[in-house]
Amino acid sequence: MVRFQVVLIFFLCYVAAPPPAATGSSTNKLVDKICNQTFNYTFCVQALYSDPRTPTADAYGLAFVSFGLAYLNATATQDHIAQLLNDSTTTANHKRRLKLCQHDYSKAVSALEEAYDDLNSETFFQLAKLAGHAAAAADDCQSAFKGTHYSPLAVMNYSLKALSNICVVVSKIFT
Repeated sequence: MVRFQVVLIFFLCYVAAPPPAATGSSTNKLVDKICNQTFNYTFCVQALYSDPRTPTADAYGLAFVSFGLAYLNATATQDHIAQLLNDSTTTANHKRRLKLCQHDYSKAVSALEEAYDDLNSETFFQLAKLAGHAAAAADDCQSAFKGTHYSPLAVMNYSLKALSNICVVVSKIFT
C-alpha cells in the first residue's frame, strides 16, 4: 500500500508540474514533435518532462522514459486494485469488476515488460503493438465499470491509455 501511495503521489506531482518552458528549463524539440501526435499534448509534455533525462534524450531515450512511465502506472494500478480487493468496504459488485481489471492490468504489465526487454535488445518492431495492448487493457478495465456511477480506477485507466499513446508515437519513430 505504501508503494502505491508513493508512486501515485509522485505520478500526480509530475503530471501536475509545469512544462519546462514555463520554468525556464531546456526543452527537447523531439518531445514537441511526439506530443503533437498524441491525443493529449499537455499530458504528454508534462509526463515526459517528469523524467530528468527528457531534456537531452534522443528517440531511444524517450522510448525508455515513456515505456518506463507506462510501466510505473500499470504496476501502481495493480497495487491499488489489490488494495481495493482487500478492502472490506468494497462491494461484491465492485470486487467482481476489480478482478476483471486485475486480469487486464496483468496483461498490460506483461506487455510493457516485453516492450522494455525489446528496447534493451534494440528490437523495435513490436513496441507499438505492445503499447497498444497496454492501452487496450486500460480500456477493458474501464469498460468493466460501465453502467456504474463510479470507477475507482478511472484516472489510472486514463493515464495508462495516455502514456501508452505516447509509447505508440515514440515507437513509430523506429519503424
